[in-house]
Amino acid sequence: MTCNTTWQEITKELTPRQNSLGTHDLTARVFKIKVQKLDALLTKDKIFGDTKYSMYSIEWQKRGLPHVHLLLWLMEKLRPTHIDEVISAEIPTPETDRMLYDTMTKNMINGPCGALNPSLPCMKKGKCTKMYSRVLLKDTQTKDKDYPLYSRRAPEDDGRTITQKPPDGIQ
Repeated sequence: MTCNTTWQEITKELTPRQNSLGTHDLTARVFKIKVQKLDALLTKDKIFGDTKYSMYSIEWQKRGLPHVHLLLWLMEKLRPTHIDEVISAEIPTPETDRMLYDTMTKNMINGPCGALNPSLPCMKKGKCTKMYSRVLLKDTQTKDKDYPLYSRRAPEDDGRTITQKPPDGIQ
């Protein structure tokens, strides 16, 4: 999870003309509370089932915002169907959830990478270091001791795609 300076808990505390990027104390406090709530949701509310252990590490990014790496050890193996109940790697329709659609299309889409925009920070030797674009899969897949490959359905499997415009000056 990465801190977002537009979170309401941060912006409502700013004075007029104050910028959230200059309030590291406020940003850090709000982020810590959200991390603690996330950890409690995962461990006490057991959305993935019973947890053996959990741990996390908070780091500060180059642009000055904190982010967390959270690791869970579960009592039982997580099945793909259980993952799909909690995690979606698909873009929602704007008609069903406009706020989530706007958040995802604004903050969670990488690119366009590759030949369309070789100057992006994620690009090294002509390839995206974040492994985008990801393969489209009808069903979530898991392998032992590996990250899950989330379901990202193609249009022919009732999935959706969007077209993202390159930044200004890129053709």
